[in-house]
Amino acid sequence: MSDLKEKIKKLKKEKNAVILAHYYTDDEIQEVADYVGDSYYLAKIAAQTDAEVIVFCGVFFMGESAKILSPEKTVIMPDINADCPMARMITPQKIINMRKMHDDLAVVCYINSTADVKACCDVCVTSSNALRIVKNLKEKNIYFVPDENLGRYIAKQIPEKHFIYNNGYCPTHKKITAKIIDNAKSEHPSAKVLMHPECTPDALERADYIGSTSGIIEYATKSSDKEFIICTELGVMYELKKKNPDKIFYPASENAICPNMKLITLQKLASSLENINEGIKLEEKTMEEARRPLNKMLELAK
Repeated sequence: MSDLKEKIKKLKKEKNAVILAHYYTDDEIQEVADYVGDSYYLAKIAAQTDAEVIVFCGVFFMGESAKILSPEKTVIMPDINADCPMARMITPQKIINMRKMHDDLAVVCYINSTADVKACCDVCVTSSNALRIVKNLKEKNIYFVPDENLGRYIAKQIPEKHFIYNNGYCPTHKKITAKIIDNAKSEHPSAKVLMHPECTPDALERADYIGSTSGIIEYATKSSDKEFIICTELGVMYELKKKNPDKIFYPASENAICPNMKLITLQKLASSLENINEGIKLEEKTMEEARRPLNKMLELAK
């Protein structure tokens, strides 16, 4: 394992590459990455990096976003099959139909979406900036895609807006049910419940804190509490434990694992660096149209 890590380090330097990894990847991937973060942070890094090659350890929409923001760079993925089921739960046609039905409509697109979908939207958001961005939109009607749960969570905090929801969800977060949280809470009554807003509304009612993956890490790190029930993908445990060795973290569910994120392995990472291919390819027009809502997100979230 250490030989593989050394090989990755050497190849990265040779190829002028930067490794970006999402918090939901395996521990050893986070360990060798140059930058580890949530979707928003990694999108910013992708837009700013000087490296010629971006190796994205995450799911496909993340690699696409990096390519859209840095079209001149080669963006490769250790496993091109690492996809996001939620990103496939909305289509451009659904958005076109919705625009015909509603005036004064802003299509707000969670970053967990394909490039084709982003190209049809007005602004992208992440779980860490969605509230701030939607509040600042002039439109009354908000079509929030693809995640219904995040949309409903944001809508509760902006009653002056009229939200229209898409029937989309994250299969991994959907596994963290209200009953599972109740059981975890009965086992660990002193623990604070930290939850991602992709969880269902009835589950979110049990939370002491609701926020993005990076928000959960920040909350736990700053908190004077010592025990936490973590309601998101288990990959986040690596960073939580690293930053807080004196605190205890209980997973709400041992099944909260994204099978797509776990497709990224050290061996695949090394192979992708060794044999750099042309990487993610997108049509120029799609990139141009999808860049607009991503840039608007980066601008409005400042």
